[in-house]
Amino acid sequence: MEELIRHIGIVRSVQGDSALVEITQSSACSACKAKSMCMSSESQVKQMNVVMQEPLQVGDQVEVEVRERLAWKAVLLAYILPFIVMLAIIAVLDFATDWSEAVVGTLSLCGIALYYIGLSVFKHRLQKQFTFTARKL
Repeated sequence: MEELIRHIGIVRSVQGDSALVEITQSSACSACKAKSMCMSSESQVKQMNVVMQEPLQVGDQVEVEVRERLAWKAVLLAYILPFIVMLAIIAVLDFATDWSEAVVGTLSLCGIALYYIGLSVFKHRLQKQFTFTARKL
């Protein structure tokens, strides 16, 4: 069976077969009893659109799930591939031209910008693949 990543959240709005769910992501030390004395504890509130597995209402506490494989795919698309694009541009331009490091660095950053623009063009297609589901607790 495929691994799932789960978070607990609260439904903030419902529209059709999807809902806007608010989850609170806590750092590892947020449950520590000494967190009031330590400045490293932090938490973030995030909102995400999810597909409802059953009818939900505003205020319901839900469990949001996503397949772990999709989380790795997101890491690949958001972090690893842009890094590879940057390194490839630097390698090609550095060996094929005698341009300065500043020019090569600027062009590699432009390449990453073009990569992210390309991702945004396919945003709706990617959103269909990256679906979060919610079910009532």
